[in-house]
Amino acid sequence: AYSGQYENQLRARRTLAWVFPVVFAIIFSVLIVTFRDVGEAAHVLLAVPFALTGGVLLQAWMGFNFSVAVWVGYIALFGTAIQTGVVMVVYLEEAVQRAQARLGRQRLTWDELMAAVKEGARLRLRPKVMTVATTIASLLPILWSSQAGAEVMKPLAAPVVGGSVSSLLHILVVTPVLFAWLRWRRWEKEGRNK
Repeated sequence: AYSGQYENQLRARRTLAWVFPVVFAIIFSVLIVTFRDVGEAAHVLLAVPFALTGGVLLQAWMGFNFSVAVWVGYIALFGTAIQTGVVMVVYLEEAVQRAQARLGRQRLTWDELMAAVKEGARLRLRPKVMTVATTIASLLPILWSSQAGAEVMKPLAAPVVGGSVSSLLHILVVTPVLFAWLRWRRWEKEGRNK
């Protein structure tokens, strides 16, 4: 029988195999309660695959195998990606509400909707870039470290750094586009049902 690190790795993999789906189900449920819309919740949850892309690419480039430390890094990354996705959607929603109040009607034209979405995305640009910059600045020294404990911390930091970059692109580019598309579809559906 194999024992030691290999046995611990197998045990951790079995645990993570059921923890990850449960965590995603809980996050998705909380997002549905928050936004009261399955489409918006799924839209925010899309931040996870985009963050995963950058994390996996940096992890592969640095040559780290999947270990418990790497999975812990991904869990931290997913939490950050979803949080910034929620904040971006809130900023976009507030910008649309301001435009609706300013124009005095609930339904905006496509151009008015796009202007409101751009305004909300611009407001979120600086905080998001600052969040990613501070995350990367705090973890880069760990990636170059050769001190005691670096063999555990490097695999943990790699997914967070790589995923933060790809998450930045998703939150600033993809999220506003999907938000505008979902909002426009909802208004068209409401218009057909009247």
